[in-house]
Amino acid sequence: MPSQQVQPPVTATGESELHQHQGDEMDVDTTPATTSTSNPNPNPQQTNPTRVTRSTSKEPAGESSQNEQPQQPAQEAAEPSEEPDSPLLPNKHIAVTPGPRASRLQEAFAGSLRKTLEKINLKNFAACYPTVAQGAPGTLEFVQRTMVTRLGEQCNREFDSVLQKRNAVAKLNELESLVSDAARRKAELEASGVKTPIPPHTLPAKTILAAHLAPHLASQQSQLNAKLQTVQSHNALLFDEIQAQRAEMERILAAVEQVLADVGGANELLDAVVGDLATETRAVEAEMSGMEVRTRT
Repeated sequence: MPSQQVQPPVTATGESELHQHQGDEMDVDTTPATTSTSNPNPNPQQTNPTRVTRSTSKEPAGESSQNEQPQQPAQEAAEPSEEPDSPLLPNKHIAVTPGPRASRLQEAFAGSLRKTLEKINLKNFAACYPTVAQGAPGTLEFVQRTMVTRLGEQCNREFDSVLQKRNAVAKLNELESLVSDAARRKAELEASGVKTPIPPHTLPAKTILAAHLAPHLASQQSQLNAKLQTVQSHNALLFDEIQAQRAEMERILAAVEQVLADVGGANELLDAVVGDLATETRAVEAEMSGMEVRTRT
């Protein structure tokens, strides 16, 4: 009895799906027919615009040749160059087969999708539709199974399309090659005894700031050193000038002291003969005064 009750809905569902697919096929088949019948005149000789124009136009040959001449370079310019530019360097070969990272991504997606679809089990589905579960459990089971299958196929198609659009497999393989190349270079450096450079993200903030400010500070330091050398040279010139002025002052002072010493010596010599000179001067004055008196008398 349950099998007889389940059979009609299944058949109806299958027939509806079959009609739907047949309708899609009919739509696809009628498309080229529509495009083929859209051309009302299948004769290609009547659709050539150049022949019609030449037959109906009565222009002189000179004017037609003049009209056709400027169109030729325009058509030549409109045609793109067929030869592509050759690449400077050959492209690096990247494997299309999924590598470890791409395989792990696909496995993670498959596991997540499987766990998600396991949540849509018959028990949970029956809890959402209790009436159908009691009346037609076979139909509900078929719908649940069909829904899970279609949802899984749709998710897989979407995931594959995303992988193809984003070129995820090739990029993950390229990342894998970069990581392996970096590990190989690191092993070669360690084997050769070269010190491994410190990663920048592990340095403290002060060191990174000093590294960024080092070029600016170096240029400022060079400018300050140039200014300091200029000031020092000016100071040296001023010091030499002051030393010369001091030497000249000392020479002038020594000359003045020598003159004062000569004046003092002359005064000492005059002190010894001052009395005799005064007496002689008074005697001469007396004689001069007596001679004047005599001349008057």
